[in-house]
Amino acid sequence: MQVSIAAAFALLVPDPLAAQTAIADLGTATPIAGSWNYSANAMGSEASFLNPSALPQLTIRCTKATRQVTIAKPATAAAATMTVWTSSAVRPVAASFNPLTQRISVSIVSNDPLLDSLAFSRGRIGVTVAGGPSLVVPAWPEVARVVEDCRS
Repeated sequence: MQVSIAAAFALLVPDPLAAQTAIADLGTATPIAGSWNYSANAMGSEASFLNPSALPQLTIRCTKATRQVTIAKPATAAAATMTVWTSSAVRPVAASFNPLTQRISVSIVSNDPLLDSLAFSRGRIGVTVAGGPSLVVPAWPEVARVVEDCRS
């Protein structure tokens, strides 16, 4: 009898590994702690979200010469796509992995409406990669500055 009760309780307790690898509803997820930093240079501009230990968790970079916005995050393996989530849009984008930098990234042309969604997202921005944890960061003006830099 004790075994079946324990088994029943085990079914009620959420799997902690599942909670770490994916967030079901990014719209209600709490953004991680940290802050955005913006910098401009001759090639374009960049906004980086740094955690409290000052480690970059998400980078949004404009390359003016190509009018491309790159979104990158730390990763340990390649994935075919990175899904970008905002309060008004969700879209998987073809991704590439750089094993030297251990970052996965996507490139988006500067006139893509997804960038408007990033710039005007309410409260949070999320990115997910298959097999990795979801990353939810606060939506701050630094993101909009990078998007605007790439369009001017």
